Parts: sequence; C-alpha cells; structure tokens
Amino acid sequence: MRHSYFYLKLETHELTMNYKNDKRRIRVLLPKNYGKEKNRHYPVVYMHDGQNVFYSSEAYSGYSWKVIPAIKRNPDLPKMIIVGIDNGEQDRINEYTPWKITESPLPEDIELGGRGAEFAEFIMTVVKPFIDQHYRTKSDKYHTAMIGSSLGGNISAFMGIEYKDQIGCLGIFSLANWITSTAFDHYIDREPLDHEQRVYIQVGTQEGDDADRQLMYGNMKQAYIDCSLKYYKQLVKGNIPIDNIHLNIFADEEHNEEAWSRHLPECFRFLSEKWS
Repeated sequence: MRHSYFYLKLETHELTMNYKNDKRRIRVLLPKNYGKEKNRHYPVVYMHDGQNVFYSSEAYSGYSWKVIPAIKRNPDLPKMIIVGIDNGEQDRINEYTPWKITESPLPEDIELGGRGAEFAEFIMTVVKPFIDQHYRTKSDKYHTAMIGSSLGGNISAFMGIEYKDQIGCLGIFSLANWITSTAFDHYIDREPLDHEQRVYIQVGTQEGDDADRQLMYGNMKQAYIDCSLKYYKQLVKGNIPIDNIHLNIFADEEHNEEAWSRHLPECFRFLSEKWS
C-alpha cells in the first residue's frame, strides 16, 4: 500500500569529516510542495542519531522517531526542513561527549569521550553551511533547531551554548549529563546563555538501559530526572525566561525512541512558536 505521506522527499548526502578522514551520511526531509514553492524559505531542524530518525527498519532499537508520520498526522505544524545526521556508531559516545568521561566505573585504561567539540564544529562549519547553500533555508538562529536524545541530548545542550548565535531552538530528550556532569556544570556556569533561546526538555521516570549500567554508579532512573531538573535550573539561572523553557517529566516512560517520538510534535510546536 502506498502511504500518502511519501510525497515528503528525502534526499541523501555524504559530507566529509576532515578531522577524522571520513564521510558522514546526512539526510534531508523536505516539506510538502518544497519543489513548487520556489520563493519560500523554511526553518531547519537538525536531529542527531540520524539512523533512528526516519525509518524503524534501520533504527537502533527497531523503532524510529517517526518523523514522517508525525508531520503527516499533525497538519498544524509549520513547514520545516528536517536534517538527520547519522551518529558515528562505535564512535558515537566519543562524538556526543565534549569532555573525557572520568566519573564512571570503567577501567582506567579505557578512554571514552572528548571528541564532541570537533563533531559540533563539523556540524556548524560543514553540515549547516551545506544545507543553507543547497536548500532554501531560513538560516538565522531563530529558525534553526537542534534536537537530540540521551547522549544526542548532551551534544545538543553543549551546542546550544557553544553556538548560541546560530542555534535558537533546542530539543533535549532524556539528557544523559550524568556522564560528564562536573565538566558540563563548570562549562554552563561560566558561559553567558542566550535569553532568546527556546528549550524543550523531557525525561521519563523509568530511564536508563543496560549500556548505562556500565558507565554509572548509583540510581540511573533518579540520575536522569536529576539531570533534566538541574539543566532546567541552570538555564533559568542563566537568565533564559521560564516561558522559553518547556519541561516535561513523564511517569513510567522509558529511554527509547518510542517514548521520544510520542512527544516530538509537542516539541516541534513549542520550538516553532516564534517562527514567522
């Protein structure tokens, strides 16, 4: 059966990552009638873990963010371009963590994390300029969003501070800041925040998975809740107005795309409230 949402066009590109002599798949979902509306420019939403964004058949957990059905089933959402940026698979934890992981039960000879700043720079100096050059985008910060979950939330939160002049909207799902909390806390404390930024935050009360257990002491479920609450407080302390922050704590929700996809339309609605 041919689903009617297939009129949304998905284009694929391979972009060069100079710092690691590699290419990375980037996929671009264009809004309905993009080809006909020749004079129209669109906001852009960048999403981490691109393998999990569009199709469940290739998603890590077997369940994707269901972006295409979300757009189809919520016609009130504004038209936007969605860019899914694949993760580095075995290198994912290094790319999504700006600081080396030092607060974990891992053996001392295992080094993880610390490539996040380089990966963020790849997105902002290679991916975003490519998208803005090849597509009709609204390239200003107000119409540029970054969304990620778990470690993808970590790198999104970091980029929202590091590139606040270019990223005006953040979707932070199941933030895993416990993995480098001391470094992040120090970083956000000394960096001025953008009081115009809009930030959607969500976490479930049943977060944590088997991979986390190898990286963390203590109560994982509580750690995820604490991370999101602390991040919320840090944003408020940094003078981001409460009206610009949307925090959800969902009872019994777990750490997976099924939970995140359920609330993606709400995230889109909140981030897009000021889009023209």
